[in-house]
Amino acid sequence: MDDIGWCSVSDAAVALNCSEQHVRTLLRQGRLSGHKVGHSWVVPQCSIDDFIEKPVGQPVVAADRARRDRLSGELLGLSFFSGALGLDLGLEQAGITTVLAAEIDPAARATIVANRPNLALVGDIRDYTANDLRRLAGVGNRQIDVAFGGPPCQAFSTAGKRLGFDDERGNVALKFIDLILELQPRYIVIENVRGLMSAPLRHRPHNQRGPGFPPLTREEQPGGALTQLLRLITEGGYTPSFNLYNSANYGAPQIRERLVIIAARGKSRVPYLQPTHAEDGGFGLPPWITLRSALARCPDSDTEHTFVTFPEKRLRFYRMLKPGQNWRNLPSNLQQEAMGASFHAGGGRTGFYRRLDWDEPAPTLVTHPAMPATDLCHPTKDRPLSVEEYKAIQVFPDEWVIAGNKIDQYRQLGNAVPIPLGRAVGRILINHMNGTCEDEISGFPYSRYRGTSDIEWRSQTAKRPRQQHLAFSE
Repeated sequence: MDDIGWCSVSDAAVALNCSEQHVRTLLRQGRLSGHKVGHSWVVPQCSIDDFIEKPVGQPVVAADRARRDRLSGELLGLSFFSGALGLDLGLEQAGITTVLAAEIDPAARATIVANRPNLALVGDIRDYTANDLRRLAGVGNRQIDVAFGGPPCQAFSTAGKRLGFDDERGNVALKFIDLILELQPRYIVIENVRGLMSAPLRHRPHNQRGPGFPPLTREEQPGGALTQLLRLITEGGYTPSFNLYNSANYGAPQIRERLVIIAARGKSRVPYLQPTHAEDGGFGLPPWITLRSALARCPDSDTEHTFVTFPEKRLRFYRMLKPGQNWRNLPSNLQQEAMGASFHAGGGRTGFYRRLDWDEPAPTLVTHPAMPATDLCHPTKDRPLSVEEYKAIQVFPDEWVIAGNKIDQYRQLGNAVPIPLGRAVGRILINHMNGTCEDEISGFPYSRYRGTSDIEWRSQTAKRPRQQHLAFSE
């Protein structure tokens, strides 16, 4: 174990002038960082010192910090928009060690410190230079093997306003690109939502389109934001490849689609991620992992779970539904009452009154499991999925602390990259470094959607009308 000064729970209780039980509560909440060794907690002295220095009554917000232990010969990664460290854990399992995390959300920062107290931690990346990051990570002039992160996806999400780089969060994504190009890692990994593939570089309001208005420019066409990102990466000396990946194909018990861009420095293209599972066991691979299998590790009693609740007026209808059913399975004379105004809305509306199916992977975990249009109800219990069940579906270790209140915890887990998908990214990077990549599986459906590989996407965007290129202004 690292030589940074570890304390037992009883030592921490003496230092903090509280009971040992309260120390354990602080550790579980992520307000105090520590690790479990067997069944017992150990607490770094620096975490106790940080906790004591916080003013009474103020929230514990982790401060920016330099890395606190020594580097060894491992492959090094810098993490941006780190969240609960889902992608980091996957890469770590493949053999890549994160030495710096960048995150501004207080609850996520507490999660990072609780689980990785030695990790360098920074906040808003716009406040740092590439040299700052190298210094804080303690890497000096060493080669950085991979810089990775998921820039804020709301600017590109199909559920949002689609402002792309006109959104402040989109501009943070550009700062991210600038930093990593200056850092010159061997590989760049960017993960994001499917909406990035169709988001424009500049958004034109819908009331300014159509008859009487000029045609959309190239920057206003669908896909303009991704085109700009790829152009910057390519001009920086990298060769990018990408695809939309269904996490269930990589061992996550969840149907969750994420765009993953991998760019190698130089001219060598990284192949697509190698799947480990397939729907119904096709392509000679094991079948997708089911929700039943994922939740087998969770406690049976609800007293050992943390969860929000459904209002009674909705529970009335949930009690009529079996696993795998939704509002369409309610008695026909009750469907309109249950749905209210949404009864007349378009679309499949399969997220309303949705009880999950034991024998399928979970649908995409969202940041709140009890929103009417995206309900995630337990297959047999009259409640939403719990925080512990979210952790199991995202394949976080049981001992991994998710800090904050219930809503903070759901949000962090709902935004996280499933760890098996991160592990698949790490494996393809290491195989590419070593020249041992396997052949891509011909005809494999990496995603449920069509035209999502880099080759298909470039072909489609090349067919769109070109307008005079507009200089990009930051």
